[in-house]
Amino acid sequence: MDADAAELALAEFEESNLARRYPAIAPSWRRAWNEVIPFLDYPPEVRRLIYTTNAIEALNSKIRRAVRTRGHFPSDDAAAKLIYLALNATSSEWKRSVREWHAVRSQFAIMFEDRFPMA
Repeated sequence: MDADAAELALAEFEESNLARRYPAIAPSWRRAWNEVIPFLDYPPEVRRLIYTTNAIEALNSKIRRAVRTRGHFPSDDAAAKLIYLALNATSSEWKRSVREWHAVRSQFAIMFEDRFPMA
């Protein structure tokens, strides 16, 4: 999808029943349009990797779980140490690489040839 197709899809959405049911969505997209359309320059594989937040949400969940079980902390230093330990334990669980990373890496090598190190 390119910027023109996205603009057309947003216009179609604005005319739909969903837009009348959720009136804040279309204006929100319109206000952020200049920040959204640069992502459309990337191939679909790269876009999927950029806007996927599953890994971030999983990491936040691990930190929240560690903090919630302790309740309160005697100092900021104690909280920082707990978060460090939670991150350290979580990083040892990361065994899988990012899904479809090979396709994304190839796209990055093409798009950013001068900045992408070839191993």
